[in-house]
Amino acid sequence: MTSSFFVEHCGPAVTVQDAGWRGTLASGLSRGGAADTLALAQVWALLGQEGTAVLELAGFGGRFKALALTRIAFAGANMDLRLDGEALLGHAVHRVEAGQVLDIGAARAGTYGYLGVGGGLETPRFLGSASTHRGAGLGQVIEAGQTLVCGEDATPDRVGLKLPQMNAKSGAIRVVPTAHTSLFSKDQREAFERTVFTRGARGNRQGIALETDVSFALKGGQSIPSETVIPGDIQVPGQGAPFALLADSQTTGGYPRIAAILPCDLPRVAQADVGETLRFSFVSREEGIAFERSDRKASAALAKACTPILRNPADMNDLLSYQLISGAISGENE
Repeated sequence: MTSSFFVEHCGPAVTVQDAGWRGTLASGLSRGGAADTLALAQVWALLGQEGTAVLELAGFGGRFKALALTRIAFAGANMDLRLDGEALLGHAVHRVEAGQVLDIGAARAGTYGYLGVGGGLETPRFLGSASTHRGAGLGQVIEAGQTLVCGEDATPDRVGLKLPQMNAKSGAIRVVPTAHTSLFSKDQREAFERTVFTRGARGNRQGIALETDVSFALKGGQSIPSETVIPGDIQVPGQGAPFALLADSQTTGGYPRIAAILPCDLPRVAQADVGETLRFSFVSREEGIAFERSDRKASAALAKACTPILRNPADMNDLLSYQLISGAISGENE
């Protein structure tokens, strides 16, 4: 089964994304792909189709009309979802009939929302990825009037499922040292962990500013030769205000890197609202590897974590936990 959507209107930064590229740094192409890799994995798990291309909606949503029967799943930023005016549950997979209209509102919390469709989006691929990288001129930015063509949906009946509500991670963002961390003084490294940063207004898919009154300028830092940089690196330009690199970061840079964010924590940074506070905490390389392995194991289990939106009481082994009966009385004295 194939389907398509007509874009009636949408925000200015709606793009096609998947997992991005691997092994292209030497060619000057960064990882790219979804800014929030966890939300992407959730959409894939809900639809049961890993590796497909989805829509990434940055800040603003849009209106999409289904031209044929299909399925949709949404994850990521908190955005209002409505199908023909009726509210839809997020982090769930729903059936959409031909002619129905899906409205996605602006982000109320977070930045990036992800809309997946049955069969995935059929768009040209470059070096194995359908992702949009505006800096490299790859992929496509979605505009009103376009028709989004979907691929063959192998599991069209996989609908009515949701992922359990996940508690938002809190606490410090975990980082590991880089080759430059030791160039910063002990006082600077300790201050970096103590400082409460604010997500600045300056930012996009390349990176975000981390604002603070504390300067982390490195003496002689501008004489450091340019080296490879990757998403998650935290650079410190000459003025001393750190800048965290995201999915579409450049591939080389000469600014000293005080720390590198663990990939499993990078979605929290990407989704941070302007004005939101962030803290960082160093972990060892060994601890970082363990955290990453645990995160990948959890992501691999997402598909099995999906449960029906409406459950049949006959299938509920945990029925007593719902406390559907609050009390009982005896009828002997009636």
